[in-house]
Amino acid sequence: MALEFFAKQMQFGDWKVDNKSKSHVASGMIGKTAVVLVAPDTFMNKSGAAVLKFVKSQKAAERMVVIYDDLDLPLGGLKLSFNRGSGGHRGVESIMKAVKTKKFTRVRVGVSPETPGGKLKKPQGEDDVVKFILSKFSSKGGSASGGKPSEMDEMRKVFKKVAGALEATVADGPQIAMNRFN
Repeated sequence: MALEFFAKQMQFGDWKVDNKSKSHVASGMIGKTAVVLVAPDTFMNKSGAAVLKFVKSQKAAERMVVIYDDLDLPLGGLKLSFNRGSGGHRGVESIMKAVKTKKFTRVRVGVSPETPGGKLKKPQGEDDVVKFILSKFSSKGGSASGGKPSEMDEMRKVFKKVAGALEATVADGPQIAMNRFN
């Protein structure tokens, strides 16, 4: 959803099916830099196969940015990193294995709910995690939830931050983007 928001905001045009990479692709420019957005249609833990068509060297991987949901961050949280491990995320592991490096930028988007005291309420066990990750964000907020924004409202806010982080990463490099958005 963050990638779709970014594509629309940057006016990258329509998504096209790329059968060779088993993904949807949109492209455009950020300044003078050509950018290709790749949304894999594969299972998450096979994301590397989709990326491999576009990232053919470790040098190219250093320019890649991977956006993914993270249960270790609160809903609406955002964290950028470069040259880090997968944190147990199987999609990131698949990409690292495919491109044979961990030297690429990650944009982690928090999806875990919090208790009123601010502690994460992460789902426990693989079945609960899968069910949680595949469920839709709530769209009811406001007075129905005591004035609290809906999950979707929170995600729309973080999508704007993700778009800014992506643009900064491409235009200014990962270090400057991390300094600005972390």
